[in-house]
Amino acid sequence: MKRGFVTVLKPGLETTVQELPGRIGYLEQGFPISGPFDTWSFRQANILVGNPRDTAALECQFLGPTLKFETDVLVAVTGADMRPKLDGVPVAMWRTLPVRAGQALELGAAISGARSYIAISGGLDTPVVLGSRAVFHMAKVGGQALAKDQELPLGPASGEGPVLTIPEAARPVFSVDKRIEVEALVGPNDDWLAPESVEVFFSADWPVQAKSNRTGIRLTGPEFAFAPRAIHKKADHGQDPSNIIDHGYPPGAVNLAGQTPIILVNDAPSTGGFINPFTVASAAFWKLAQARPGEVLRFRRIDRDGAARLRAALDGVTGEGVAIRV
Repeated sequence: MKRGFVTVLKPGLETTVQELPGRIGYLEQGFPISGPFDTWSFRQANILVGNPRDTAALECQFLGPTLKFETDVLVAVTGADMRPKLDGVPVAMWRTLPVRAGQALELGAAISGARSYIAISGGLDTPVVLGSRAVFHMAKVGGQALAKDQELPLGPASGEGPVLTIPEAARPVFSVDKRIEVEALVGPNDDWLAPESVEVFFSADWPVQAKSNRTGIRLTGPEFAFAPRAIHKKADHGQDPSNIIDHGYPPGAVNLAGQTPIILVNDAPSTGGFINPFTVASAAFWKLAQARPGEVLRFRRIDRDGAARLRAALDGVTGEGVAIRV
């Protein structure tokens, strides 16, 4: 097997290297987990090129990169539809693409969804920083977004292998009507809200603000009413009803900063002084990853058992054997 590299002709919009499970064990030092936002699409891309499903690959948002391959490899593009082309010729997504040395893969602007994933046989052999190749772009931990003329090293791999595809029934379904149902649990701080506000959260429409990214998904919607404990509290909890003494934030927490709900996702802080009345199930993160500004989220209430079933279902469609030969 040969080692090769990929040259970045155009970087796209904040295209980064990501891998699973991300940067584990450094939250107390202020380093988020990072990793791919849409693990469903990410893992299926790796499966298509014969990699272990958590191997380092590229994540791009809204506008994809143009890459020149300097060795024969297998490539797959999944996630948002960025109309990939190989040497100017349209190619299929969710399918293994044999690529020869000297060929260029071009991704355009997303016409559905928000984030695409590019997996390459052998994976990306970028430096491991604090136990992971995952990039936390805002702080340049593990690297930063791709730059023009950058060379990405690859792990050892062959350009040969079966041509596979992901059956349509096993792929994530993106919004066609700009509305997305997202599964969420109550807690840990739901008792700081008035009971009627808890019910409103699960019945209202929540448009996604343009000021959203891998740190947090900001939402617009009805105002919250607070429980007496949020209004009549000790001074160390802060002045605003949404303030609370600093505590840990779970991944997916719906962080209430004043009256603005912010869903804390892959690159979010792990502690702070705002309440988190709800938590999005981790198996629903892929929906947040593919939500575009202006699209509307509608939250469906589930419990911990429901969240576990969602996780099991997601693992089932991102595991070995999901791809079929063409």
